[in-house]
This record gives sequence, C-alpha cells and structure tokens, in this order.
Amino acid sequence: MMKIRFFLGLLWVVTGLALVACGGQGAVETTGPTAEAQLPAATEAAGEQAGGSLVIYSGRSESLVQPIIDRFAAETGIDVQVRYGSTAEMAGVLLEEGANSPADLFYAQDPGGLGAAQAAGLLGPLPAATLDRVPERFRADDGTWVGISGRGRVVVYNTAAIADPAAELPADIAGFVDPQWAGRLGWAPTNASFQAMVTAMRVLWGEEETRQWLEGIQANEPMSYEGNTQIVEAVAAGEVDAGFVNHYYLYRFLAEQGETFPARNYFLPGGGPGSLLLVSGAGILNSAANAENAQRFVDYLLSAEGQQYFADETFEYPVISGVTLPATLPPLAELDAVAVDISLTDLADVQGTQDLLIELGIIE
Repeated sequence: MMKIRFFLGLLWVVTGLALVACGGQGAVETTGPTAEAQLPAATEAAGEQAGGSLVIYSGRSESLVQPIIDRFAAETGIDVQVRYGSTAEMAGVLLEEGANSPADLFYAQDPGGLGAAQAAGLLGPLPAATLDRVPERFRADDGTWVGISGRGRVVVYNTAAIADPAAELPADIAGFVDPQWAGRLGWAPTNASFQAMVTAMRVLWGEEETRQWLEGIQANEPMSYEGNTQIVEAVAAGEVDAGFVNHYYLYRFLAEQGETFPARNYFLPGGGPGSLLLVSGAGILNSAANAENAQRFVDYLLSAEGQQYFADETFEYPVISGVTLPATLPPLAELDAVAVDISLTDLADVQGTQDLLIELGIIE
C-alpha cells in the first residue's frame, strides 16, 4: 500500500475539467479567441522591459516550466523567484501563510490546489480580457484562476504485448476489471490526477459502481507506482502491459528515446472518466506585492508564444485556439467522443475519494 503525501487539510478539494479523448491529427480545436487575437494590455507590456520582481509558488515541476519562466524573465527584465513543490504542498503552505505569504502567484498542476486557495479567499479576480482567452470550462466560476495547459487521461500500453490496441484494449476504462487483465496493469493511486479521475467516476457513475471498479482492478492485482513517469517506464520495460496515466509523459520519452520506445498511448474512445482532460492553472494572490507582474506572467502563458511552448516542449494541450500541435499529438478538434462537463463543484469531494481508497486498502 502507498501513503498519501498531501499537506495539511488540502485533501478535500480537487477538480477536473473534462473532455473525452481519442485519435486524430492536426490543429487544436477552434473555440474562443485565436492565438493571433488581441492580447490583454498586460501581455503587451510583457514584451517590454518591465523590471521589478515576481514570486511564484509552483506545483508544476521545475523541468517542465522553468524554461518558460526563464524566457519570460529575459523578455521583461522581471526578477522571478520560484518555490517548487507538489501542488498539494504549495497550496498547504499558502493556507498556512495566508495574507502574510510572500507569493504573488500560485501555478498549480491541477485546479484542486487552486480550489483550496480559492475557497480560503486567497485569490483575487482576474481581468475579463484574460479569462476570455480560454473556453469557460478552463477557468474558475468566480474568475479567480485560469487554465494554462491541458493533460488528457489515457492508457499507455506496451507495443510488444498489445499489437492492436483498438481490438485488444477496452473501449472505456470500465473494461479493465475483466480478469484477463490480472497482473498486467499499473496505476498510481496516490497521484492527484488518478484521484481526480476516481472523483469523476463517483460523479458520473455513482459511489457503488466506482467501488466495484476499484475492487475489480484490485482483484486483478495491479502494480502500484508513485507517478505517471514510473508507470510509463514500467510499461516500456514490460513489467506491466498497460497503465493509467496522463498523455504527455509518453511524448517526453519518445522525444528523448525515439520512435523505437516500446510504449504508446491509447485515447479511450468510450468516453467517461478514463478520458478526462485536466488543466494546470494559475491564480494571483490577493496579498500579492507584485500583482501587476503576476498578471503579466499569466497573460504571457496564455499568449501565442507561451501556448506554443507547451505544445512543442511539454506536449500538453493549449487552452487557446490557433496553436499548432506536434503531428504525434491528437488534437481536441478531432476527438471522436462525447464531452463530459464536470465543474469544480462537481469534483470538490476528493476527501470522499481518498476515504474510499483507504477503506479499500488501496492507499494508507
């Protein structure tokens, strides 16, 4: 069994913003303003040497976002200081520090941590010009945070063990309870994205069906891993045949090791919680001493340059239109499935999800 690594009382808040994913190639879907549309004034200012300071608490990993932060700092002359940790840890620190926090901006891996800061009244409203750059499903209902990039839930599989994924893999995640998957699966039950998926199951399927799914997967004796990277590595090494992950981890391996890397993603065509699109997001603290620079940074991330960075360098989905995706990444516009809308309120009960996982002996 694996231990929960969440900090303080964060465990009760999480969210997912859901779309269903499957194959295809081309450009990202065209909803909302395009990347070429007029940027907010604060974004225009980011192209100038603004100077001053900015303190970011980041729940996103340094390897993923430090390059875009460095680019922003170089273009604006702003001295950017970043404190890294898990989204849960950073949210917990913000809750503890309150109005005395030195942070100007909270950059979270998923909206769960932002929801904790939001519920505590720590985040201020963002300008409409910023919020309107993304579809409504990618921002907080009260406008206190905005989505930055998207990560789809997929099944990663070993290409030697599974030659024809469309024929050999289930159409949706419910099918993995079949006994044929005994000893063949990997999952990361302490991972925030996995718990967001299970929370979505509880919303979409109900408590009993979700319990039955978890028990069915347990009966198939899956291998437990710390996170998505470890699952992809295990699948490629043949430790397991398939695993539940976020899509972009595979593309990082392919970029480093080439097309011979023996694992691929399968975007479940059946829809539901196995096909969520979760977003990273950012919010500005009410107590920010450098609120103007924080706003510049948010608008920079939502600019054409910032969004192209996520598409090209981290293989995540842009949240604005008009951004060119790598040919290997299926675009949202061509997803052949029914979107499932799940709001922040719908997925607030992560504590209930963790209680269920503890009750079933999946986590401690």
